[in-house]
Amino acid sequence: MSAADGANPASLELWPVGNCQVSGMIDDRAGLVWGCIPRVDGDPVFCSLLNGERPDRGVWRFALEGQVRATQRYERNTPILVTRLEAEDGSAVEITDFCPRFERSGRMYRPVAFVRIVRPVAGVPRLTITLAPVHDYGAAEPVTTSGSNHIRYLLGEQTLRLSTDAPVGYVETGKTYRVESDQHFFLGPDEPFVGNLRAELRQLEEQTRKYWRLWVRGLATPFEWQEEVIRCAITLKLCQHEETGAIVAALTTSIPEAPDSGRNWDYRFCWIRDSYYTVQALNRLGALDVLEKYLAYLRNIVDDARGGQIQPLYSVMGVAELTENVAPALSGYRAMGPVRVGNAAYHQVQHDCYGQIVLPTVQAFFDQRLLRVADERDFARLEQVGEMAWKMHDQPDAGLWEFRTREEVHTYSVVMCWAACDRLANVAERLGRVDRATLWHDRADAIRTRIDRDAWVADSDERDGFYKASFESEYLDASLLQLLEMRFLEPDDPRFAGTIDAIERKLRRGEHMLRYQREDDFGPPETAFNICTFWLIDALARMGRHHEARELFCIMLDHRTRSGLLSEDMDFVTGELWGNFPQTYSLVGVINCAGLLSKNWNTVR
Repeated sequence: MSAADGANPASLELWPVGNCQVSGMIDDRAGLVWGCIPRVDGDPVFCSLLNGERPDRGVWRFALEGQVRATQRYERNTPILVTRLEAEDGSAVEITDFCPRFERSGRMYRPVAFVRIVRPVAGVPRLTITLAPVHDYGAAEPVTTSGSNHIRYLLGEQTLRLSTDAPVGYVETGKTYRVESDQHFFLGPDEPFVGNLRAELRQLEEQTRKYWRLWVRGLATPFEWQEEVIRCAITLKLCQHEETGAIVAALTTSIPEAPDSGRNWDYRFCWIRDSYYTVQALNRLGALDVLEKYLAYLRNIVDDARGGQIQPLYSVMGVAELTENVAPALSGYRAMGPVRVGNAAYHQVQHDCYGQIVLPTVQAFFDQRLLRVADERDFARLEQVGEMAWKMHDQPDAGLWEFRTREEVHTYSVVMCWAACDRLANVAERLGRVDRATLWHDRADAIRTRIDRDAWVADSDERDGFYKASFESEYLDASLLQLLEMRFLEPDDPRFAGTIDAIERKLRRGEHMLRYQREDDFGPPETAFNICTFWLIDALARMGRHHEARELFCIMLDHRTRSGLLSEDMDFVTGELWGNFPQTYSLVGVINCAGLLSKNWNTVR
């Protein structure tokens, strides 16, 4: 089977491109196999990644006649992808993929558009183009019309126009032809392309390259693992829908957490929890633009809640209702359906979200670099969130792992409610509100007392005792590793030593960590959860087990895709990646652990 025949099974060897409005996934053979319009949670007009045995539908692929090799790389410090296709006769082309992004006329230009440039670089390459978008989640093919230099694709209520200087007839029919000069493709809004296509796209390419390199230039990267951190930071930024500031958990839906597990979820939404971890990691690198936009998104969420309960997740436009259903026309990743659209977790009760709203927002009261420093009015709004944290801290919820059939008082959720009260006390002191500081300190102390009473297991067979995952049960979960990050415990606290010892013995599988061992709605977990392994690395480093943490971190880096990224889950036996991709949680783990473990910049001065 040749590398170009399109029959290779889907894999997570994917290379994201995007511009904070739309994003696409290029596979390891130059195929655009995933891309939604008009934004990340829209209709996937390119969906062959989830099209099972029909990879020829919902794809935009360049295939070289006699193709034997494909190699890929990102241009340094950008999400501009270059794929080199080589044929057995020595001919070759390079394909440059990007989504335009740069400031123009005082605004950020980030169109709903994909740019692809084909450059012949050796021999006499012969190319076949398959451009086959679909709509309604793979259920319908477009009506097409064409002109001398364009093709229009009517995709339900949306229309895309391909402007190109390649032979339009060859693109329409998929006929193989000789490529003797650079060819340019702009798939975007249904409007005539103004200007010289070749010159304009090359200018878009250069301006996009300049934008990203200047953005990266402002990052405060660690001395070691700079390339790894930069790639994760760029990709995290691509996960932000800039129009509103929302940050999605991943760019895909329904990649199974394990083979044929049914654990297929739509992650193209803004989880308050995941977004908190993302802005925290990028903030450590100094990427304040992402934080500022996300804080604006949160202010709108809090305003709409009007002091009421906060959902675990919202759409990128702040829509609360995310009804979950199945796309029957798509058979799924490697035909492992179902393909889900929407996520029923939106109506779950998860009390940790109150802390995850307060924690990033608190920075706005202290950080003078921000364009908008928070004030008394913001504090009044934030106290409404704190009131809910105080009210709900000892009530059952679905927990951060979003159990669908049971509720308990989860320790992680209670600790997050404690953190909300504790940080509100800090803000009150900053604002000179002594009475409010006293109130929030007292509430934080009361929650801490409750945690120590109901979550601590002492004098057990687990040697020094440990904190358990919920008040009602004695099982463990990896979220307890966050007790240090939340500043609930100090690294030298013997209670944390007992907890991490118990967690490692119960949940560690060689180089990897399970979320939990207890059977859930779908049975026992079958794969490790990558962020939990990074949480372990983080905890080990903070406890002084630096060499062990560093060794485990390097192992995790070796598991990344060739694009330098990670998905949500990993088979702890084979090391194969599973789950939605790229997963913000996992990229956050790379950034945070690199910062903790890196040598100091002073070592080279």
